[in-house]
Amino acid sequence: MPRVQVPPSGGGGTARRVIGSLLTVFGVLGTLGGGALAAHAYSNSQQSIPNSAYGPVLWRNETTARLFPETVGEPPNYKYDASDKEIAQWARMGVSQETSCEKGLSGKTLETAQQHGCKAVLRATYVDLTGEMVATVAVVVLSEGSDSLAMGEYFDDQEHADVPDAAVVPFAVPDTLAAKWKGERRNGMGGTALGADGFPYAVAVTTGAVDGRTSGNLPGEFGSYGANDEDRKAWMDAANALSDAFHTHLGNLER
Repeated sequence: MPRVQVPPSGGGGTARRVIGSLLTVFGVLGTLGGGALAAHAYSNSQQSIPNSAYGPVLWRNETTARLFPETVGEPPNYKYDASDKEIAQWARMGVSQETSCEKGLSGKTLETAQQHGCKAVLRATYVDLTGEMVATVAVVVLSEGSDSLAMGEYFDDQEHADVPDAAVVPFAVPDTLAAKWKGERRNGMGGTALGADGFPYAVAVTTGAVDGRTSGNLPGEFGSYGANDEDRKAWMDAANALSDAFHTHLGNLER
């Protein structure tokens, strides 16, 4: 199924002003939580680790800014990394200091991650450069030797499910466009696995509207009055596209 990056903006001049503001201040906003997190579970310990052994410990040895770049976009080709500002599509609002699996994931996504030995969930919240869509990205750290590709199969199943899971617990960032981001505003989810043994990670994403607009009348955790698959699809596609961008980014960090 083709994936769109984000739904088109209808904000006109307002959207352009938001884009300008985001590009000006995302460097400041992106530091929220970063200082305290540098001493937390996945801070940079400055260890020198051979590449062959780096995959399983990447999450503890990379800095917050490296794991969750100030901007993220889908690379058009191999010459770009997802963190390159020239292809920016999302600006980072902040990084969560909470790393427990139970507080980072919800529903079936949490259950599936726990089945594969979930060790930690690292989250950051981004807003797209129209200022209209918000997303929380979760890097799911699984036990070494676990079948991380099984998480990818789970996400594939959810993409076509009648009632997709809400996946990631939103991380609200005060005094930003993501200040009111919360569970009942989730409209779509997506995710991907990063590889087999030696790189035990998955990426999960939940998307919603900055203004709180819900995606039609969706079932289960997305609503209670019936399905609206066409409206939901754009949010699901955006979540999947963002998870793919992080797949590329984290793979590059491993190398």
